[in-house]
This record gives sequence, structure tokens and C-alpha cells, in this order.
Amino acid sequence: MWQEIWNESLFEIADGQSISGSQIILACALLLSGVVLSLLISRLIEHRLNKTRIDRGLAHTVQKVLFYAMLVIVTLTVLHMLNIPITMFAVAGGALAIGVGFGAQNIINNFISGWILTAERPVRVGDLVEVGSNLGLIESIGTRCTHIRRTDGVDMMVPNSVILEHTVVNWTLIDHDIRTSVRIGVQYGSPTDQVAKLLRQAADSHDQILDSPDPIVIFEDFGDNALIFDVFFWCHVESEMALRLIRSDLRFHIDKQFFDAGIVIAFPQQDTHLDTPAPLDVRLVSTSNTGTGSIHQHD
Repeated sequence: MWQEIWNESLFEIADGQSISGSQIILACALLLSGVVLSLLISRLIEHRLNKTRIDRGLAHTVQKVLFYAMLVIVTLTVLHMLNIPITMFAVAGGALAIGVGFGAQNIINNFISGWILTAERPVRVGDLVEVGSNLGLIESIGTRCTHIRRTDGVDMMVPNSVILEHTVVNWTLIDHDIRTSVRIGVQYGSPTDQVAKLLRQAADSHDQILDSPDPIVIFEDFGDNALIFDVFFWCHVESEMALRLIRSDLRFHIDKQFFDAGIVIAFPQQDTHLDTPAPLDVRLVSTSNTGTGSIHQHD
């Protein structure tokens, strides 16, 4: 009895071929196990590749290509086991494609954009990127969106089409060498040659500032309240916070050197000049026994 139910034909397809309940159950089991095995094998290969010198982004790309390739093979195997010819999906697939094309344009756009990002690799897993006003590290590039972890710890899910169609600043596309600068203003009358020399010494003595290209000191401008100097230098960093720490450490060093040399770091100040035909007579007059007073001005 159970054997008859197991082999009972449920429906027929083209050319008199029939599909039984056993075939459907085996096909579902094969499809499920195939998806799980494809995922496990592809992730195992990615894990092995990450232990080598291969870039993380390339390993992730290999994992995705292998997973989808094995998924296609499993699907074709299931269809063959069910004796379903692929040609029968041609007409239905065309109609479905038109409907899906109108109803899921954004999803398809992001899906195709994800494959373009995977192939061209303008951004990779682990890159420090700037999307609009957001700066963060790329954690993963999915089929629909890219996972970016901002420097403040907030996770962003950015559609792949946004990264492909808009301007994205990749800080670490070629390497992790980044140029930055520190600006400082000194009091008018300060010895500019000595200021430039101390700034260069501070940059040269910092162990996280690269020797090549050399740090550059620029006398930028005569400011309203200070003589403006800029120190440009290169450093090798993995994150935006590391860059800020290097700049902060350099400012500490510059402040100490200027203090020892007697050079005053400028601050905003304003001089007021009174143009009067005669000197002003200013008196302090007491208004009570408490000692408080007021200033009276007489011309």
C-alpha cells in the first residue's frame, strides 16, 4: 500500500511524462541539501583563502561565484531528476520576466549592481569608504545591498545601485597610505623660520608619519589673528580614528616644542582704538558702602 502511494503519479507534464510524490519529496530533499552543501563548501573555501595572502574582497567574490555556480548545478540536477525539460520554461519565463521587470526594477537594479561591484571591485571588503557624509568600513557586499560599518559603530545597509551610480570616496583602494595635514597659527612677530623648522622636526620625529613622501611645511597665509602654517604628511592607517589619533599626537608634540621655544600659539583677539580730540577722563566713583563702584566718563 505504502509503495503504491509512494509511486502514485500526481500529475503529468509534456510528452506523457508523469511526476510522482516520491520524486517531489526526493527533489525537495536534494534541493535543500544542495543549497546547504553549496553554502558550506563555498564558505569553507573562503575561510581557507582568508588564511592565505589573498585579499579578503577577492576571497569573498570567489565564495559568491562558487555558491551560485553550485546552486545552478543543483537546480539543473533537480529538474533532470523530475524529467522536466528546461525548454518548457521559455514561454513562462518570458512572461514572468516582463512582470518582474516592471514590478521589481529596484531589486533587479541592485542585484545587477552587486554583480558589477563584485566583478569590477571598485570597493572591496575591508575598504575605508566615504558615501555622502558617512565614513566607514565595508563589512560585506551582498546581492542587494552593501553592509558598511560607520566609524561611530552604526551599521549602514546601502543599496548597491547607490554605490555604483553615486560618487564614493575609497580611502584605501590602492593602499592604506593617506595624506593629511595639521594647521597651526602663531602670534605675529614670531620667528617664521624657527616655526617652520620646529614643525618639520615634530613631523620627522613622529614614528607613525612616513618618511617618504617627505612631510611638507607651508606658510599658508597672514591671518586676521595669526601667521598660518600647514604641515602636510603621509601615514599608513587602517581607520579614520587612527588618522585622528596621529594628528592629535602631533599637535601635543608641536605644543610642547613651541612652549619650550617661547613661541606663542595665537588666539583670536581684537584691538579697539578710540579717536578723540582730547584725552578721556575716566573716574571710579563709589556708589555705596559695600565698595562697589561705577565708572563715569567725562570729556
